[in-house]
Amino acid sequence: MTFRLYILILFVFSSVAVLSQTDQAQLEAKRKKLKNEIAYTNKLLDETKSDKNITVNKLLLINVKVNQRTDLIATLKAELYHLNDKISKTEITIAKLDKDLTELKNKYAEIAWHAFKYKTSYNKLIFLFSAADINQAYQRMRYLDQVSSYIRAESEIIKKAEQDKNAFLDQLNLERSKKKELLGVEQVEVRALELEQDQKKRIKANLQSRENQLRKSIRDKEKQTKNLDRQIQKIILAETAPKKDLNTGKTYELTPSEKKLTSSFALNKGKLPWPTERGVISETFGVHKHPVLKKVKTKNNGINILTSKNSEARTVFNGKVVSITKISNTNLAVIVKHGEYFTVYSNLDKVFVSKGDEVGTKEIIGRIHTNLKGKTELHFEIWRGSSKQNPSYWVLKK
Repeated sequence: MTFRLYILILFVFSSVAVLSQTDQAQLEAKRKKLKNEIAYTNKLLDETKSDKNITVNKLLLINVKVNQRTDLIATLKAELYHLNDKISKTEITIAKLDKDLTELKNKYAEIAWHAFKYKTSYNKLIFLFSAADINQAYQRMRYLDQVSSYIRAESEIIKKAEQDKNAFLDQLNLERSKKKELLGVEQVEVRALELEQDQKKRIKANLQSRENQLRKSIRDKEKQTKNLDRQIQKIILAETAPKKDLNTGKTYELTPSEKKLTSSFALNKGKLPWPTERGVISETFGVHKHPVLKKVKTKNNGINILTSKNSEARTVFNGKVVSITKISNTNLAVIVKHGEYFTVYSNLDKVFVSKGDEVGTKEIIGRIHTNLKGKTELHFEIWRGSSKQNPSYWVLKK
């Protein structure tokens, strides 16, 4: 094997190894993120422990945790797959290095034997002076120099190959150790998932025995949703109605600055910050089957975010507060206008802004209400004129 071929083999393997390490690092980062999310969900569950009754909120949180745990196990399996692939490639590389080392050593031994014959100055002189002519003597001299250079070069290649082989062996041992550790973590997570799934079944069965109470809760929530919906549409209708310029007499819907804000808001689709610093989505946009009651569906005009006690709502983009609406004694809603777009922050028990205030991105606008059962949940909506938008498409993916 030539030196160039040896370097090419190492380069190709190193490139594959770097890509594999990148994938592994991404998976490790995702695993760490999921562990943090599960820890946060556990914190939210702990905040509901003061209420001894089984609630739909507890079921939702357990369901969130089950999904997070399932994703975590899938991530662990992907890590193990990549690790097994790395181990396999490392073993192949070591086997290839062993083969190449054997070839290198055999060639080295062969050429070293020839060099040994002319080791002494006397033998070198005999070899040179036995040449038929000066040209042949010169060629023999070059041959002896090349043999010496080759022996030195091959010695360095063998030394480097031995070092690389030892490095790969160390890497292999490290990968096998990591695999053993990951398998242990996976077993722990699988067991935790089984316990959570059992807990989910028990909670669901308990809730199903209280159907009348759940139906009343749904009716109360629907009543508040319709009230909020009416208020939002009323505000949006007033804000989007054509206005008359007193100087020119012309009518307009948006000012130049509002048009610019509309464009800027639209360009940030998928990049808006969350309306809470931390939280988990407990209900997504659209129509859903009730988590407990059969043949019962609920509709959500936005998303609901469960967060920790004393958490605050914050704006997702700069704009103007156009309404502070009272939905119930413990449910205040703030509506912020962003040109043609509107964002709604509902279920606040305290508001820190006033109608007409200009607010910036991530500015705190109110405290989210925590009910007697320890549930702290923000309802968040996005509208474009009178058209409801799915907030999940607008905020950053977590």
